[in-house]
Amino acid sequence: MATEIKAPVFPESVADGTIATWHKQPGEAVSRDEVICDIETDKVVLEVVAPADGTIVTIIKGEGDTVLSAEVIAQFEEGVVSGAAATEAVQGEAKVEQAAANTQAGAAPVVERAQQVQDQAPAVRKALTETGIAAADVAGTGRGGRITKEDVSNHQTKPAIPAAAPLSVAVGERIEKRVPMTRLRKRVAERLLAATQETAMLTTFNEVNMKPIMEMRAQYKDAFEKRHGARLGFMSFFVKAATEALKRYPAVNASIDGDDIVYHGYYDIGVAVSSERGLVVPVLRNTDRMNYAEVENGIRDFAYKARDGKLGIEDMTGGTFTITNGGTFGSLLSTPILNTPQTAILGMHKIQERPMAVNGQVEILPMMYLALSYDHRLIDGKEAVGFLVTIKELLEEPAKLILDL
Repeated sequence: MATEIKAPVFPESVADGTIATWHKQPGEAVSRDEVICDIETDKVVLEVVAPADGTIVTIIKGEGDTVLSAEVIAQFEEGVVSGAAATEAVQGEAKVEQAAANTQAGAAPVVERAQQVQDQAPAVRKALTETGIAAADVAGTGRGGRITKEDVSNHQTKPAIPAAAPLSVAVGERIEKRVPMTRLRKRVAERLLAATQETAMLTTFNEVNMKPIMEMRAQYKDAFEKRHGARLGFMSFFVKAATEALKRYPAVNASIDGDDIVYHGYYDIGVAVSSERGLVVPVLRNTDRMNYAEVENGIRDFAYKARDGKLGIEDMTGGTFTITNGGTFGSLLSTPILNTPQTAILGMHKIQERPMAVNGQVEILPMMYLALSYDHRLIDGKEAVGFLVTIKELLEEPAKLILDL
């Protein structure tokens, strides 16, 4: 008897989702808890798993279709392998056995290629067979390095560059490729555009001498890692300094809701993380109660989740302030865009050695530019500058930060 496979129950902040990828097709045998489908929402990608060992009977919502919370997306039959799947399995085994028998005349490569094709999803297997492309030659961009139909198509369109042979693309030919925006990328674009159009955004800049923190980190990083099991990075200092500055300037930790100002009595700091699907901002909760090791472990876990596509909606809901670090990509100076409805965002940048005047003498110091973008409707220039200067002072004298001075 067929049972229904439904989309997950979305949180209130997520209206609907889009079927991103079907990893299994009708007639294919699946195992319990095996991922069969990805649903992309405005914030995260949700995985749908098989409820038991069995077979997908019918796909109701195809790739690219919009789905609502708990909507039926497929029919599933438990404990049954369809005739098509059984036939396909027998044929696959027969092909491998035949290839193994033909050990003379290069049978081993044939077995390997057959197995590589057999390991792919049905649509991908068909594309590989029709094009004659070896699975090992295609770079997979799907989850876990899986090959998608688009990967096969892209591999076909790449100009071949054989040794000592002319390029296959005519001289002067200009190639274009058009692909639809992912749902997450589209949502990020909408939010960034809204932030520039619906807020009175302004940015103030300053610079911080990173030498004291770098010296402290060099002195204690091994002991810190041994004690806490976490690397001592720079981000924990910035999160703690920002938290202290937010206590002193409550407006920077506030948000605008219609005609009201909402002052938050807690400190939830989002840390912008770049992922393959786009920019995401997971949130560290109650940073005023966290120690440096907890901050570092939290950021590390978010980075792993973002890499593996495992960030949940609960990881990115809320947040009263955001920190983004363009310095990891080499940015020396930039203007971060507000993460609405928050009213401020701090931008970190690359540490660059520069000649600085210190007590009438020129010294070479590791300097970092800081940028604070803020909503001028709520935060005045005096508060914004004071907030950024507070962060600068706490970072340049980390003892004040640690001793709560």
